[in-house]
Amino acid sequence: MAAMLYLPRLFVYHASLVPGPHAAAQSETFKVMERRLLKAIMTPAMIATWVFGLILAWMSGYYAAGWLQAKFVLVLAMSGIHGWLARMVRDFAADRNTRGHKFYRVINEVPTLLMILIVILAAVKPSFW
Repeated sequence: MAAMLYLPRLFVYHASLVPGPHAAAQSETFKVMERRLLKAIMTPAMIATWVFGLILAWMSGYYAAGWLQAKFVLVLAMSGIHGWLARMVRDFAADRNTRGHKFYRVINEVPTLLMILIVILAAVKPSFW
């Protein structure tokens, strides 16, 4: 989850670079950081989350519970955000970014909101479904 919160923050810094003599070097540094964060931390963590989450849902018998199904939808949305962020990494790597730092500041909050809702569902396990 930390990587999901950090990658958009890297995008904010990367998109904020002011053209100049040091911008190209800084951009290359951000590209390496973004790629490593995605490939070494985010993607393996997402895969582990899905594998262990599905196993836990099955073994606990909660797979039929409404709260878990709602959580599943939110985790699916988080996985979609992951894929979208991966595309942004490729765009930055190819110098195709067209968005400004303010866009990424807003996007930085989406994983946070999803995480809060996911944790609430897991902790409270509401029975209104």
